[in-house]
Amino acid sequence: MNWDTIKGNWSQMTGKVKEEWGDLTDDDLTEAAGERDQLVGKIQARYGVAKDEAERQVDSFVAKH
Repeated sequence: MNWDTIKGNWSQMTGKVKEEWGDLTDDDLTEAAGERDQLVGKIQARYGVAKDEAERQVDSFVAKH
């Protein structure tokens, strides 16, 4: 699955995103609105990881789904 597919199905994907990153709030997911860069930023903020690590996690999530 690529990011365009995830973005297009964001409302259905939010449950899977919350399973992966449980500390993200519903507001975080609403603000991200399917935008990859926004999600990376939210992961950085909530988990205190560097941008490259957050991007790696998102890429791994995309590869799984």
